[in-house]
Amino acid sequence: MSENPEEGDVIQPAGFAPETAGEAPASQPAESHEHIGRVARSVVGESGAAAAPASVPPTSRPNKKKRGTPRARRMNLSVTHVSAWSAAKVSFLLGIAGGIIQIVAVLIVWLLLNAVGVFEQITTIVKSTGLDTGSFDLASIISLPTVLSATTIFSIVEVVIFTLLVTILTLLYNVVTALVGGVHVTLGDD
Repeated sequence: MSENPEEGDVIQPAGFAPETAGEAPASQPAESHEHIGRVARSVVGESGAAAAPASVPPTSRPNKKKRGTPRARRMNLSVTHVSAWSAAKVSFLLGIAGGIIQIVAVLIVWLLLNAVGVFEQITTIVKSTGLDTGSFDLASIISLPTVLSATTIFSIVEVVIFTLLVTILTLLYNVVTALVGGVHVTLGDD
């Protein structure tokens, strides 16, 4: 067999005797030689195990260790660039989610404080001080629509500021990684 096999040549492992031309092994039909490209195959005995080459003594085979628990693969990677547009989109959506959570939390806290009677007790304490408070009523000052409106405005401002800050930090990260090479991360297959 030549050192540079051409199309249709069969590549055999070292130590195997070449087969007689035109003969197909018992384990493969003859038409398998007709496809284009090189084919690598091994001789399989009747028991289904690969037969040992005749020219290689059994003691020269490499010792294979038993496969117990597989070892974890590790890969060292570096985060060298983060897309600013991608970071802006993700931070915007996370800011929206945070704003909704904030509005719902304020609503629940206000309802709990009102149910317990905290607003009436604070109004009673302020009136008992003897100061001229007029018609002071904390529940009317801190009403639910007022609190929810203020929280919504605050959440919208937070979303805008959070998105801008994350985008600016992403751009700064890209500039710094151009100088030092980025954050190195080791990934493991546990």
